[in-house]
Amino acid sequence: MCLGVPGRVIEVYEKDTLPMGKVDFGGVAKEVCLAYTPEVRPGEYVLVHVGFAINAIDEAEAEEVFALLREMAEAEEAAGSGQQAAGSGE
Repeated sequence: MCLGVPGRVIEVYEKDTLPMGKVDFGGVAKEVCLAYTPEVRPGEYVLVHVGFAINAIDEAEAEEVFALLREMAEAEEAAGSGQQAAGSGE
């Protein structure tokens, strides 16, 4: 299974002849290879898998993924709270 995470490009540069960028993932910036998406510019969004931007995406698509990730985190948190409550009666 492949997991691609959306991020916003904040800087584009070249490193060792490869197009690279700094990409923001909700407040955490990481260096990402842009070899597969050399057309992206700062402010645009990319889908990143293991350090490589594999696709440029629009902001609406990125926001949709962010919303789904928030829902998953909330569901996991709710499930954890339910397990703690069930275990506290012992």
